[in-house]
Amino acid sequence: MAFDIEHQLAVFKRGAHELLVESELVEKLKRGKPLKIKEGFDPTRPDLHLGHTVQFNKLRQLQDLGHHIVFLIGDFTGLIGDPTGRNVTRPALTPEDIAANAKTYTDQVFLILDRDKTEVAFNSKWLMPLGADGMVKLAAKYTVARMLERDDFAQRYRGGQPIAIHEFLYPLAQGYDSVALQSDVELGGTDQKFNLLVGRELQRHYGQEPQCILTLPLLEGLDGVNKMSKSLDNYVGITEAPNEMFGKLMSISDELMWRYYELLSFRPLDELATLKRECGAGRNPRDAKVALGQEIVARFHSQGAAENALAEFEARFRHGAVPEDIEEVMLDTNGRGIGIGQLAKQAGVSLSTTHVYQLIDQGGLRVDGERVTDRTMTIPAGSTVVVQAGKRKFARVTVK
Repeated sequence: MAFDIEHQLAVFKRGAHELLVESELVEKLKRGKPLKIKEGFDPTRPDLHLGHTVQFNKLRQLQDLGHHIVFLIGDFTGLIGDPTGRNVTRPALTPEDIAANAKTYTDQVFLILDRDKTEVAFNSKWLMPLGADGMVKLAAKYTVARMLERDDFAQRYRGGQPIAIHEFLYPLAQGYDSVALQSDVELGGTDQKFNLLVGRELQRHYGQEPQCILTLPLLEGLDGVNKMSKSLDNYVGITEAPNEMFGKLMSISDELMWRYYELLSFRPLDELATLKRECGAGRNPRDAKVALGQEIVARFHSQGAAENALAEFEARFRHGAVPEDIEEVMLDTNGRGIGIGQLAKQAGVSLSTTHVYQLIDQGGLRVDGERVTDRTMTIPAGSTVVVQAGKRKFARVTVK
């Protein structure tokens, strides 16, 4: 290994929530051999956003240190359904869903990880052959009392909510992955801590040295409050168009920008410290935000796409230009015209009329570049207008 232990520990702990157990990891690193570092992902949805990539980024950082990365696809555990954070039994996916989503994951993960240096594994390889006999023996290594120490199980039990027996099998199956792979370190979100600890315990049962655990925080969405989520519309998809991706990143607060730098950027820690110090000393934080946006866009698209996204952003917001790829919308009102609330909603620049009115009150809705101040504004039939909601959403609307 080409890096000293102090440097490696700094990389492991960068942006991490908890490292268990640091002294054990130091002992593993002292041996001077690449560690086998795994993280499992159940392919429960087809598309990934930046929140999902926090773990991928950490794997890449550790891969660059020379460690052996195992990207584990939970094609077996996905059939069970992870109960983590659920107050009801999670519906299991079909094998067809799992296969389709797994294909998407393997396509997208190599936008971050080095394909030639990454081992891709599927846990059906060792969990399917266990069979009923093996699963019973595995279940005998853990108690119901220990399972009920897990928060979501405990809450459901106290609240009289059903807990299906197969849900207890999920953390056991995930833990057995660590046994099958003989992993040295396992990564996961903060919500996965219980499952990761099960892996340590099972490794002890099977006579293996227990893995260390690195938990990573859940990334806040664009609002800076809630976890990044498509359902909350506060996400940045990694397959989104460069201009959309860059525009969303430029919309985050200065405070949230540093959080994104810590969890999403590959820039060295000393560079980030210098950049933050310069911004604190008077440098415009917008420059730092531009650099972050360009780094992310270049990673998932190209450097040229990042430069074009910046140029388009500058033209749109500094000079008032309308984006070239603006959506064209036709609304048929039978010659009656349409109120601004319904127009913005039907044009797709806002999710609801209530949101439109909030934008108006906040000065965030424009028609043909002019700020809308009247909630009762009506666009007459025969008109074509450009409606803009916030900084990023535009539509050219023709009213018939």
